[in-house]
Parts: sequence; structure tokens; C-alpha cells
Amino acid sequence: MSPTTKDGVRSPFMQEAIRFFEQHPELQYMDMLLPDLNGILRGKRIPIGSLEKLEKGCYFPVSVFALDINGNTVEDAGLGQDLGEPDHRCIPIPGTLIPAASDPERVGQMLLTMLDDDETALNIEPRNILKWQWESLLSCGIRPVIAVELEFYLIDRERDENGRIQPPCSPVTQRRDVGAQVYSVDNLNDFDDFLQEVNAVAELQGLPLEGAVAEAAPGQFEINLLHTSDVLAACDQALSLKRLIHGVAERHGMEATFMAKPYPDEAGSGMHIHISIVDEAGNNLFSDGDGGDSPLLLNAVAGMIDLLPSSIALLAPNVNSYRRFQPGMYVPLHASWGHNNRTVALRIPRSETQDHRIEHRVAGADANPYLVVSAILAGLQHGLDHQLQPPPPVVGNGLIVEGDSFPFRMSDALTAFEECDVLKRYLGEEFCQLYYVCKNDELLQFERHVTELELNWILKTT
Repeated sequence: MSPTTKDGVRSPFMQEAIRFFEQHPELQYMDMLLPDLNGILRGKRIPIGSLEKLEKGCYFPVSVFALDINGNTVEDAGLGQDLGEPDHRCIPIPGTLIPAASDPERVGQMLLTMLDDDETALNIEPRNILKWQWESLLSCGIRPVIAVELEFYLIDRERDENGRIQPPCSPVTQRRDVGAQVYSVDNLNDFDDFLQEVNAVAELQGLPLEGAVAEAAPGQFEINLLHTSDVLAACDQALSLKRLIHGVAERHGMEATFMAKPYPDEAGSGMHIHISIVDEAGNNLFSDGDGGDSPLLLNAVAGMIDLLPSSIALLAPNVNSYRRFQPGMYVPLHASWGHNNRTVALRIPRSETQDHRIEHRVAGADANPYLVVSAILAGLQHGLDHQLQPPPPVVGNGLIVEGDSFPFRMSDALTAFEECDVLKRYLGEEFCQLYYVCKNDELLQFERHVTELELNWILKTT
């Protein structure tokens, strides 16, 4: 009935699939999902049919990794028509088979990874970039532990009288908030039904949620995933959580967005990554034993700071991402670090010895989590490899201190990224070139667009 190896033993995937189907006997369809360059899940829905079809995987064109944010192939990347739009085989990733948030009884979902022509892992797939970066650290006895925090907005399906997005009305009071109280429990209560369903579906999917927080703007929330030493799983879970939140919001008559800066006058949405490293026994190597910073933590901070300006193109991948970097908007503006300080890029939170860590606070919620964590791990390894030492920690307002500021325009960020040989060494030159070409093409498309603001400013004044 089910495929077996030559020894008559079922493959690990088949064992996992059979257990999953036994737990979900009503299952009829499977969403086969491949995360693209932007962290968008591309894929297809197929009938369950036979288990053998699932094990063999399915086919997608390699140009899926040269798609812009609108899903159009960037031909200058050389993966589309120049190659004849060739298909590559995509196989299931063990451990990613879960119920789909859209219809958990009838639909399942799993992540795929693409193989090259020689059936090896494709060297431009973002998940593989992270996998190889992670494996490089593991081979040196360095075991990262990470947790992902995601901020997002709920917005009304109806636009305001000017056609702009607006916060949703409270399901409890039927009033539309024009302001918000950060950490407000009342705001959580107003959207309790939505949050309860998010938690319920997350539990069904095995996503380890830690909690929800009402953020500093109307309709803005943060949901955190628990820390894990499985770096790939952490990013897989982040993408699944995004898909879950989108689906649950739709069922509650709202939309959810992880856009970095949906409102010009409100705080943007970030993706904060907490990271520490442990030894084989699970001891935290970022702690000196007394709760202070170890030499390894200082090396890691220094490496991350050194690569931050060149990594912004990965942490802020879209034109809109750069609107988030504004004074007073709860986002760092310099390559800086400090203790118990939310105004710096790399925050060392108050903690005990076992959870002494770095909170990387730069990336937008719109970024691809695989690439965000790849950039962070590259900085960590860079600092450890060269025993780098960080500048003095920031005390006070890190938004106004002197220091290396980020590139605040996409063109500048892409130039810094393209010129960084260190990132090419850690992430792969072919991937870095692909990313640069695709994102530069998006920027050119945007810059050719004539905006309403330009017309208002210039049409009748020149």
C-alpha cells in the first residue's frame, strides 16, 4: 500500500505521513508549499491520492526563486525564459507536515525543498542558505538557540472615505480605535475571539506560541514563538504562523498585514530575533556564569554590528521597509548595542544565566525569516572567526547617539549588500547576486511609477 525502501522499511517521510493520516482521517487535500525569495509560500493543492505521490514530491520551475514581490519573474536573473523555464523536482521536508489553518480537518500542508539538476540541494534556495550557515556553526561546536517575534496589523476590510486602510472596529465595543495603549489587556480582550482562534489553530499545528501583546498602534499586535535550538524549524514556524494569522483574520472579517510600514504616522512592524548559543550540555555560552556578558557574546555582537549596514537589504527587503526607519517609531537607526535598552539594534535583555541572549531588533516583519536569521548567523560567525570586539554599549537613547547609521534608502542598502565580500563568503556569491538582481529590479519598477503625491506637488507648479 505504501512505498518502502529496498529493505522493506518505510522511509522516514512515509512513517510521518502515515501517522499524520491516521490522526486526520478526514484529510482530502494537501497544500505543497515552497517558500520563495521573499518568504512567500508558493505552491499547489493536490488531492491526497496516494502516499507515493507525496513522497516523490512535485515540480516547480526554478524561476520561483527569481520572483519579485508581485509574483512576476525577474528575467534579468537568468532563471526564466533564458533557460526555457525548466522544472526542478521538489521533495517534502520531514517534520513540516501539519494541518492547514484554512481547513484543518480536510486540508494538510507541508513545506518543500527544491533539488538541482543533479538532485542535490539548490544553492539559491533561502532555506538552504540558512541550513548551510547553521551547519557551519554546528561543525564548530556552536549551537544557536533562537526565538522569533512577529508584529502585525489587523485592518478593516473597508477603506476609509479617502480609500485608505484603517484599523478594524472592536468586535466588543464596535468602536474604531484611533489610538492604542501598548501592552493594553483591554485591547487584547477586544480581539479575544481572534486571538483565541490563533492559539487554537497554532496548537493544532504544533506551533509553540508564547503569548500575544497589544502594540503601540491601533490594531497592532505581537505574537511570539518559543525559543528552539532547531533554527530551520523556528523559521518554518514563523512562515506557518504568518499564514495562520492571515487565514484567521479573514474568518473574523478582517485582514492581517505584516507590511513593515502600513501607516505613515504609526509604528512599523518588526521581526525581532532572540539568539544565544549553547554547548553540547546545553550551557549558555553567552553568559559568563554570573549573568554577565561572556567573551563569545561580545565577539558575536561585534560581528553582527560589523555586518549590519551591509545586511539591511536582507532585513528590509521592500521599498516600504525603509519607511519604518524613522526617529521616535520604536526602531533602531544605528548599528549599536546595549543592555536593557530598546533604542539599540542589538539589545541584551534583562535575564538569568540560562537565557542570557541578544535580541536583534532591526528586521521588518515583511522580511524572509530564513534570510534574516542567515544574516544574523553570518554576523555571529564573522565575529567569532575574527575575535572582533564591539564598541562601548549605548547608555541612554540609542536613536540620537553617534555611530554607523543604516542605509535608509533601498538603493543604498542594495549597493552596500552587493559590495560586501564577507556576506558573499557566508551566504554564497551566486545567491547574493540573484538577490541583488531581483531586488534591484523591484526598485526600478517602483521608481518608474508616478505617484499621486508627485502629481499633487508638481503637476500644476511647474
